[in-house]
Amino acid sequence: MTASPGGMTRAPTDGQLRLITKVARMYHERGVRQVDIADTLHLSQARVSRLLKRAAELGIVRTVVAVAPGVHTQIEEALEETYGLAEAVVVDVEGTDEEIIAGLGSAGATYLETTLTGGERIGISSWSQTLLAVVDRMRPFRVPGAESVIQLMGGIGNSSVQTQGNRLLTEFARLVGATATFVPAPALVGNRTMRENLLNDPAMESVAKEWKRLTMALAGIGSLPPSPLLRASGNAADFAEQDRLHAAGAVGDICQRFFDSAGNLVPSDLDDRVVGIDADTLREIPRRIGIAGGQSKHTAIQAAVVGGWVNVLITDTGTAAALLQ
Repeated sequence: MTASPGGMTRAPTDGQLRLITKVARMYHERGVRQVDIADTLHLSQARVSRLLKRAAELGIVRTVVAVAPGVHTQIEEALEETYGLAEAVVVDVEGTDEEIIAGLGSAGATYLETTLTGGERIGISSWSQTLLAVVDRMRPFRVPGAESVIQLMGGIGNSSVQTQGNRLLTEFARLVGATATFVPAPALVGNRTMRENLLNDPAMESVAKEWKRLTMALAGIGSLPPSPLLRASGNAADFAEQDRLHAAGAVGDICQRFFDSAGNLVPSDLDDRVVGIDADTLREIPRRIGIAGGQSKHTAIQAAVVGGWVNVLITDTGTAAALLQ
């Protein structure tokens, strides 16, 4: 039984309503202790207590949890149970790819603003239109939300789009009050020897050490063919390489590490040319947040969650429905 919350004196945002409702359902309907809710959602226990109080003030908690319009906690819980996700955030948005990216950007910004509590060491993709939409919608933190932000793969590319890759890192770091670390190399080089020479450089060795210390990764989920932003950067695989990846069963990637529909890494010559975090190190990061949606990415997103490439998913209602079919 659900009902719309009433009696609001100051209307919360959709993202706040989603969090309030999620906490209320976990506590009142699923019997999860406040300390465990805090650990699962990366919140302080004091904040969990305040959110439960706010749920009562808004009329969300009566004898049952009242789900606010546009909040999809039941679908989120189904995704979490089906795919073993630590958390799923389902955004009530549909339409063109641009409209979905905008909706995911707003949801991603709200999620980060509510869950970054300081001390995180965050790895971030270098080329993602969706992550740019997130950063464009974030507000500056009053107190630092993270310790450091590090690129997960090379960021040097075509000068006409280089500013976007730089802005993604520098602006995100500024907003959360963290230091920014660039990868001083392109994401894709000509051969394995060039890659090894770069990785043996003292500057790159320092970055590689930081990858192993990350507590969180923030990434888009790519599909074949690559996104327009990645193609324009000059860091995408060429058409012949894309054909070989497709023939090998690749359906998507995170940071140019391609996987098949079962989420398994697809070995290719491309792996030896990518200047970025390796697959094993990436999947050892405790919190791996994937933000992606749209019909063209359904297969890639499902593979990413099945393969454990991400354990937190922020996506749209259409993609969530496809994942649960």
